[in-house]
Amino acid sequence: MTKTALLGALLVAALSIEVARGLEMLAAGDSFPSWTLKDHTGESVSSSDLKGRTYLLWFYPRASTPGCTMEGRGLRDSYEKFQEQGVVILGVSFDDPEDNARFVRDEQFPFRLLSDTDRSLAMQVGAADSASQTAARRISYLVGPDGKVLHAYPAVSPGEHAGQVLSDLSEVPPRNETPER
Repeated sequence: MTKTALLGALLVAALSIEVARGLEMLAAGDSFPSWTLKDHTGESVSSSDLKGRTYLLWFYPRASTPGCTMEGRGLRDSYEKFQEQGVVILGVSFDDPEDNARFVRDEQFPFRLLSDTDRSLAMQVGAADSASQTAARRISYLVGPDGKVLHAYPAVSPGEHAGQVLSDLSEVPPRNETPER
């Protein structure tokens, strides 16, 4: 093997490892990356806004589709229980704020939906492979007041997700300093 071929092979291997790292989900205890995204009203929301709060970040493939609607309704219908636990619920998709605003309005969601249109957060946390991916993977993270992952949900069942998260919260009930706005 020539030096050029060997260097090329090593470069491809190094890039493959870096790409694979981006596909991995974070684990409980890992620090969740800092992020800033626009919500369905066009307002910026960031991880720093949530410091000291527990939040559920649920990635969904596309607004107003059957599975995403089912998952969102489950979270909506359990919203009071999440508030009692002090948990802020935030949905994330690659949809633009206008599509998410329609989804919020049509389903009467009491929580914010965020637009990760450049897939920057999704690629950091395993919800997307690349910036060209058309839909987010259906995954979620429960992030504690200290910014660390409490629970990672790599395989979400839309109809059962709200109950699963509430069950996990009963094991280690997080509390926030301020109520959700």
